[in-house]
This record gives sequence, structure tokens and C-alpha cells, in this order.
Amino acid sequence: MNEELTLSVRHLTCGYRAGGGLFEKAVRQEVLRDVTFDLRNGEILGLVGESGTGKSTLAKAILGMVRPDSGEIIHHTKRPQMIFQDPYSSLNPAYTVAWILEEPLRIFGKYDGPERKRRVREILDRVELPEECLAAKPSELSGGQRQRVSIAAALIQRPKFLIADEPVSALDVTIQAQILQLLKKLNQELGLSYLFISHDLNVVYQLCDRVMVMKSGQIVEQGSVEEIFNHPRQDYTRQLLAAE
Repeated sequence: MNEELTLSVRHLTCGYRAGGGLFEKAVRQEVLRDVTFDLRNGEILGLVGESGTGKSTLAKAILGMVRPDSGEIIHHTKRPQMIFQDPYSSLNPAYTVAWILEEPLRIFGKYDGPERKRRVREILDRVELPEECLAAKPSELSGGQRQRVSIAAALIQRPKFLIADEPVSALDVTIQAQILQLLKKLNQELGLSYLFISHDLNVVYQLCDRVMVMKSGQIVEQGSVEEIFNHPRQDYTRQLLAAE
């Protein structure tokens, strides 16, 4: 294990069979091709590219939800937790925030009731929500509050690695800025590593340390934010930047 790295991905190839029927053979569709990169401890690594380029498939492979055809995914810490694009669909609408946050600890079975509740209050404070939110259900919260609950749910088991898949795209610009500020603060205070997936290059520029550019399932360019935004080497990267 490399103590300076959170994640190592080596020559990852991933696909699925599409189509096929009674008289037709299923055709293999390749989604990821020979993807190689490292995520360092405490780093915020952006992943950008157009829709359908394989960004979400890469996230699912890292989470263990998709089985790669070849290559290697090495977790140097425990598996990451996920922050989803739409907090409303990722939070159970039938339960209160207190139940949603406490349930993973209950399943884990290591903590008694008072300790679970203490941890829930602690993480609620971390994401800057008032204690009154604990009694609310997701539908009773604003979009920004729901995303803060989603972040709290991802953090409740104290992971060191989060995957954030378009976590601010469903929010208005003012709330986006607040959530990005919170993510940066959590990164600094807790030493978290993020794989931050976004189509919004302005958001990536504000938050990330390094950027990977994905096209047709391949990483075509990666480097620091300054390198990618100020001195892109690939035409595709220049086109993405020009489209902003």
C-alpha cells in the first residue's frame, strides 16, 4: 500500500453487451479504455468530459458497482462513499434526517444509541445544519439543505475518500457556491480526498487541485488546474473550455 495515495487505477477497461435478441448477437460496447491515474491523499481531482464519455461508469467501477473487464483498482483506504447529483432521490423520503444519518451506524453495529446520536449531531454541525433539521424529512428541506444532509450521510462513517457525481448541478448559483465552500472546508479539516465529477468547468476551476479530461472512455489529458485551463494540450480540451 502507498501511504501517499488514496486510489490507484491501472489500465482499466470496462464495457457491456448491448442489443441482441432471438436471432441477433449482442454487440460489445466499450465504455472505458485503458484508464490509468492516481488520487493522492487530501487531493480534489476533477473529472470532466461531455455526457456519455464514461465518467459515471468510472465512478461505479471504483465503488465496486461495475465489474471491470481488465485492469486494476487499488484502494489505499477503505472504499469511498458517494455524494449524488440529486439529493432528493438519494435520501429516503419516508424517514427523518436523524434516522437517515443514524441508520448506517446502526447497521454497522459497533456503537450504542447515545454514541450514534452524538456522531449524528457532530456530523450535522460539520455540514453547518441546525439541530432542528434532525426532525425533518427530506421534502421539508431546501435543495441546499438536502445536499448538506447527503454530504453528512456520506461522511457519517468517517471515510477518507468521497466520489461526488455532479453534486451541485441541481442547485442555483448562490447555493452552489455555498456547497463548494463546504466541500473545500471539509477537505481541509478532515483531510478528505475527492473524485469530483462535473461537466461544469467553472465549478472544477474553483474547487479542484488537478483535472482529468475524459473523451470516449479514455483520459486524454490530465494535469493541474492551471495547466489544463491555461495551457491545454489537446484540441478536445480546448473545445470544452471554449464552450463554457
